[in-house]
Amino acid sequence: MEDRIIRTEYSEVMQKSYIDYAMSVIVARALPDVRDGLKPVQRRTLYDMHELGIRYDKPYRKSARIVGDTMGKYHPHGDSSIYDALVVMSQDFKKGLPLIDGHGNFGNIEGDGAAAMRYTEARLQKVAQEGLLADLDKDVVDFVPNFDETEKEPSVLPAKFPNLLVNGTEGIAVGMATNIPPHNLAEVIDATKAYLKDSTITTEELMKYVKGPDFPTGGIIINKDELPEIYRTGMGKVKIRGKVEVERGKGGKLLLVITEIPYTMIGANISKFLQDVATLVENKTTTDVVDISNQSSKEGIRIVIELKKDTDVDNFTNMLFKKTRLEDTFGVNMLAIAGGRPETMGLRDIIRHNVEFQFEVAKRKYTTLLNKERERKEVQEGLIKACNVIDLIIEILRGSKDKAMAKACLVEGETKGIKFKSKESEIMAQMLKFTERQADAILELKLYRLIGLEIDALRNDYKTTTENIYRYEDILDRRDSMAQVISNELETIKKEFKRERRTVIENGKEAVFEAKKVEEMDVIFLMDRFGYCKTIDLPTYERNKEAADTENKYVFVCKNSGRICAFTDKGNLHTIKVADLPFGKFRDKGIPIDNVSGYNSSEENIVYVTSQTECNLYRMIFVTKQANMKIVDGGEFDVAKRVVAATKLVDEDEVVNVCAFKEQKHLVLRTKEGFFLKMAMEDIPQKKKTAVGVRGMKLSAGDYIEEVYYLSGTEETEIDYAERKVNLSKMKTGKRDGKGTKIRK
Repeated sequence: MEDRIIRTEYSEVMQKSYIDYAMSVIVARALPDVRDGLKPVQRRTLYDMHELGIRYDKPYRKSARIVGDTMGKYHPHGDSSIYDALVVMSQDFKKGLPLIDGHGNFGNIEGDGAAAMRYTEARLQKVAQEGLLADLDKDVVDFVPNFDETEKEPSVLPAKFPNLLVNGTEGIAVGMATNIPPHNLAEVIDATKAYLKDSTITTEELMKYVKGPDFPTGGIIINKDELPEIYRTGMGKVKIRGKVEVERGKGGKLLLVITEIPYTMIGANISKFLQDVATLVENKTTTDVVDISNQSSKEGIRIVIELKKDTDVDNFTNMLFKKTRLEDTFGVNMLAIAGGRPETMGLRDIIRHNVEFQFEVAKRKYTTLLNKERERKEVQEGLIKACNVIDLIIEILRGSKDKAMAKACLVEGETKGIKFKSKESEIMAQMLKFTERQADAILELKLYRLIGLEIDALRNDYKTTTENIYRYEDILDRRDSMAQVISNELETIKKEFKRERRTVIENGKEAVFEAKKVEEMDVIFLMDRFGYCKTIDLPTYERNKEAADTENKYVFVCKNSGRICAFTDKGNLHTIKVADLPFGKFRDKGIPIDNVSGYNSSEENIVYVTSQTECNLYRMIFVTKQANMKIVDGGEFDVAKRVVAATKLVDEDEVVNVCAFKEQKHLVLRTKEGFFLKMAMEDIPQKKKTAVGVRGMKLSAGDYIEEVYYLSGTEETEIDYAERKVNLSKMKTGKRDGKGTKIRK
């Protein structure tokens, strides 16, 4: 047993296992093959439908039947991945050229999912049948064993056009991802034909045919000048805008109608766009919107925004482009499997790989056809020769004891055992030299084939076969002839399946939005203990002052054009624009402070909130858990960034208290163990925000600062501690860095 134990380094095993896993995901799951533009699950689904006979001209079959058969034979990775692939290949708003014809609820552009597979039906589209699955019976691609070696499946489909470009794809593998936009079929085919004519053609020259992406949702690409670089490198960002029209409604209402959306807005992002517009209204970014409605239907997208009559439409449209996903970017990353490994390719490389694949497929196809025609020619020559000596052959057949004896005579001239009518017939029989294939055809010849017209038809077939052989040999011997055949097939596909371009390509102007100037005014900031915050006007606060002060943790005056500063125990400063906070009624709930800042309540806690104005006017006092303290000029916190470091902390330390230094005369520190130390404010030095500070109190092991109190000197301050009153004002003033006085519990 000891001899069977393999000892190895654990890190090496992990590294090898992870690499194997990563390559499996990359090659066998997530990335498409550059030759047919399909991921394995898509290829297997299409092939299974082809094998089941679910053609474009046959009745629909249940999707569950297709999914189950695909999973059982070729793709044992769960039914959801197969059905999802089937659904996407049928959606005309995602694919430039759908490969599956779905019958039933296959989802919609607004993000509603497809019905369960037991309710829907599907069949192949004609373009899939003729453009991807044709000629599989002609040995054009390699077939490999399936996962349990009980079936054979094609390693790639014999695609007749660059499906990778036409339909695009998206996928996330391990350490890499692909995102290829769909393109116009006619443009891609024209570019492929141009490459067939001149393999030295450049990317810029190919782009005379392929203008750019052609999204099923239409839209407008606004960075035309950047496209050549994107198609040269295979990477970049395409900027897309929705199509906006202006209409006049009933009573002269001004309507802004969105009829096409960016491709990236497919699904839930349409409802997100509506929410974003509503948020712009709530935040007073715009006051021009009267109503918004989504009137989209099967006929197309129609999102209607009703505007006030005096609205500056251009400025409002630019605001939508700047602040919503009506203008978005599509990150292009043309990564696919080429030669068994992932490769990022430009437009020319993708077309080159496809053309090379087309030549390989054509060579295998016409080699198979040529061999079949040569076999047919051999048989036809034998039958024609047999017709000329049919009487002799009949005599041989009648005189033979069995089929083997007759065949031996036809092939080798062996006459032993055969009864002939005359010696002359036997001599002639000995001169016969048919091939094995010819002899079999003669022995299976039906008598009606001896009719005169049938013999003429046989001679005509022989002529056709000879012509086919000549044509196939020409295609295989001359690259130009094969290129012409491929070009003709491309043109046939183009004529039958082309459609008009939907996406407009231009150099759009930068969207410039001029926000309406808001009248500056004082507002009251309110934040409750749960972190919900809002602003209200001064009269509203005065009417609800008692409730506002009682129900909220932070209440102070700020400018509606200013910022809020929130200091956390991790030493960070989060700044929030007051304009980003909801302004309205006192009883409105407000929004969590997390939503309008970089603050994450699960990682840090807020210890102090104030206005930027107060920070600028005063200095800020910092006290940490390990008793480090300092005073910082508030001007250092006048920053534009959402999150900055407000102070430097040593390991395992955190901020306990932050406060604006106004009229305080003394400060009292209280520790967890009950030590109190009162000191004068002038004992605390002023430092930069990047400094740690100085030690304010000596702490025993395990003890830490739990609370900080400030005394103004004008009134007595009492606190409840250890079930008794402690008068901080009468406490003796000590020196900074002292031990303090313990008050026993």
